[in-house]
Amino acid sequence: MIPMPPDSKPTIFINPAKCIGCRHCEIACAVEHSKSKNLFSAIFEDPLPQPRIHILPMGAYNVPMNCRHCENAPCMEVCPTGAIFKDEDGAVLVDTSKCIGCKMCAIVCPFGIPEFDTLNGVMFKCDMCPDRRAEGRPPACVEACKTGALMFGTIDEVVSQVRKETAEKIIKLKEGEYKEEYNGWELFRSFQAEVIRINEGESK
Repeated sequence: MIPMPPDSKPTIFINPAKCIGCRHCEIACAVEHSKSKNLFSAIFEDPLPQPRIHILPMGAYNVPMNCRHCENAPCMEVCPTGAIFKDEDGAVLVDTSKCIGCKMCAIVCPFGIPEFDTLNGVMFKCDMCPDRRAEGRPPACVEACKTGALMFGTIDEVVSQVRKETAEKIIKLKEGEYKEEYNGWELFRSFQAEVIRINEGESK
């Protein structure tokens, strides 16, 4: 199989501005990695299945933290046994049969993603749901996210979608309220301020 160039490999992208902290992604991830793959059965499993994605409340925002499946993954470079590898889609995976639980991957990961399975003495992390990808379906966390905070696709697909959404928001702003130097966060805050202003006006 001819390897895909980096920019054509799909991955999971996050948009904290859209995350409401519902944690549906965490639940969906845990269920997907359970033995039964069924919510009502998974909650009775021992040990309980663990999510590979975590929502971190940061002030007014909620930030989904998941593996970025780096092109030059430091976790893969530092692994002494070659337990961390990439599949044909570019997903960074852990071969638990080779993992010795040294935790070096967790130390070098800039996002703090790899976790230690105390029961089996090995590391685990997001695997981008290989079974679902094989079926042409998005990862469980992405499918569970109803606000669009998690997106799955190539960089070109995601950028195109973000560009479209931003353009739609811009034309809704009053003339003169949008400035070209605004970044995504500033634009988002301007929408928040506008919504608050409208709501306050309606409540009077």
